[in-house]
Amino acid sequence: MVLMVIGYLSYLLMGAAIFQALEEQSERKVKREMVDQKRMFLENHSCLSEEAMRNFLQMMMKAQQNGVNLLEMESLNQTNWDFSGSFFFVGTVITTIGYGYLAPRTAGGQIFCVLFAMFGIPLNLIVLSRVGKRLSSCTERLDKLLYKQGIEKKLVKFVTMVFFLMMGIFLFLAIPPLVFHSIEGWSYREGVYYAFITLSTIGFGDYVVGVKSGKPYYRFLVALWILFGMAWLAFLFNLLTNFYTDTEKKITKVHQKRKAAKAVKDIGNGTPPVSPISEETVALEMNCSTQQTMVLLSEQDSMVPSM
Repeated sequence: MVLMVIGYLSYLLMGAAIFQALEEQSERKVKREMVDQKRMFLENHSCLSEEAMRNFLQMMMKAQQNGVNLLEMESLNQTNWDFSGSFFFVGTVITTIGYGYLAPRTAGGQIFCVLFAMFGIPLNLIVLSRVGKRLSSCTERLDKLLYKQGIEKKLVKFVTMVFFLMMGIFLFLAIPPLVFHSIEGWSYREGVYYAFITLSTIGFGDYVVGVKSGKPYYRFLVALWILFGMAWLAFLFNLLTNFYTDTEKKITKVHQKRKAAKAVKDIGNGTPPVSPISEETVALEMNCSTQQTMVLLSEQDSMVPSM
């Protein structure tokens, strides 16, 4: 347990240090460019006060937070809350992805979102569990097929896991970025990044599909991809969890063997091993000592002649 906690904290500290090294200077650069652009804009448009510009930017930011893409807005009739957009949104709710680019703003919408998520999240977990069992049954069938070929049991497990891993990577992480590149205009790297961030339910919201595609069926297909992809990734995470747990058990076992070997070596050198004393043992010894003292005192009192 101690080793696991130390490893966990070390992993977090390492990640924080790496992200700071990779991202801090980039953010500072963007801020400097923003300040320079703002100064140049005000110099070129002296009739506009800084306060008026701040109000305009705040209005733009509020529109962006409400899911309005100002650069791609061609008509006031376009909305993110058509049926396909709403279907995609409820999918992000029950899967707990929560991109954040689109959220209910009305009181009725927010209340319904809470109720919908309360019952939808458990339902989604059940569906993912069933899909995961189906995937697991597929691996078992492959195991049996390989067993019949006379392949060794350990090798069968390894081949099955590698096949399952490669098929999942191909279907859920390698092919979809090509579609995103064609429809969304993202690079392949950005597509892979979006695919993993989505299927792992991290959902930063920096990349969201279907915002400017204008293809209703596209979001439906993405929702199905998310469902099956999450089930596959959950199964993969379960395998990694088992690997970490088994590794911890092996390390603990090796540590215990070393302690036992050291104890045997100490006995061979004539040094008795020091066994740990539990709190119960100490309390029992103190209780026995107290009882012995009481007996001795009573015996002394009986030996004293009464006056």
